[in-house]
Amino acid sequence: MTESSALLKPAELEPATEITHRICEQMDRCLLGRESLHRLVVIGLLSRGHILLEGLPGLGKTALVRTIGNILQLDFNRVQFTPDLMPGDVLGTHILQQTDSGQREMIFEPGPVFTNILLADEINRASPKTQSAMLETMQERSVTLRGQTRELPDPFFVIASQNPIEMEGTYPLPEAQLDRFLFRVLFDSVDAEVLQRIITERRQGDLPTPSWQASKDDLTYLFSVMERIFLPKPVAGYIARLVAATHPDNAEATESVKKYVQYGTSPRAAIAMGEAARAHALIDGRPTVGFEDVAAVAKPVMNHRLILNYQARFDRMDTSTVLGDLLDQLDETGLDLPADVSLQNA
Repeated sequence: MTESSALLKPAELEPATEITHRICEQMDRCLLGRESLHRLVVIGLLSRGHILLEGLPGLGKTALVRTIGNILQLDFNRVQFTPDLMPGDVLGTHILQQTDSGQREMIFEPGPVFTNILLADEINRASPKTQSAMLETMQERSVTLRGQTRELPDPFFVIASQNPIEMEGTYPLPEAQLDRFLFRVLFDSVDAEVLQRIITERRQGDLPTPSWQASKDDLTYLFSVMERIFLPKPVAGYIARLVAATHPDNAEATESVKKYVQYGTSPRAAIAMGEAARAHALIDGRPTVGFEDVAAVAKPVMNHRLILNYQARFDRMDTSTVLGDLLDQLDETGLDLPADVSLQNA
């Protein structure tokens, strides 16, 4: 192990963990409810990944993105995706302008994608042409127009939303674009107690100002600590086996995978799971990734990458149930120990 990859010391890790806890606390304070979702969003940002939020209108998806932008002091833009939205409306376009010298030149006018956090609201309502324009921004974090590539601000995150109802006239995201999202998170409604607090404490939906904000140096420090969270080979092996076991022809595939899965997850899922597990370990204050970190992020990483067959529809089987069976049945260690023998006694 090189000096740059040496395990983090407590004096280096504890401040980073404290920052992540303060970010989560501020999100919980400003937004009310959904603490586990807020934690996943922070994990996604630490992993430099994009997040797909799926939920009904009016649940506070825009408020979530605006709040995280305020806490991290990052620029935030929102684009309402509609069928007539063109790629240039998102990426930017060249316009003809007259210079001070009287000549006319094509000047690039940056689109809303040139920001730190982009909320792509109801992304499945845009045409495939506009959806595909997002692929380069999400993967390469750059925009190429007229042969010139322009880098997007650092950091850059896409938080997209889609509505699971009113699917008429929508364009479901292709698998290639779904694979670009680190997480797909279900944005459920809150319970009556939280709704009562919202009604009494959030007049007209106004959000409180964060009482604490992270600085740019704080964010840079978090990313530097993320680079040094150690992923042991046994845990990396578990991630690899977990992703491989989502394919029906794999030897470790469960019965539900063999029966209901048409296509398993991609290698990008393994990469995403490794990064998300590192972020989960950082929030928990541990310098090394454990099996429990993988288990905590496996479902949101893989639930949109798993493609089920028609039999799953007939049996009303969903990806969460299939992945739950896989996580329960796949041995973490790969040692194939008898059920009555623990790892400590092996």
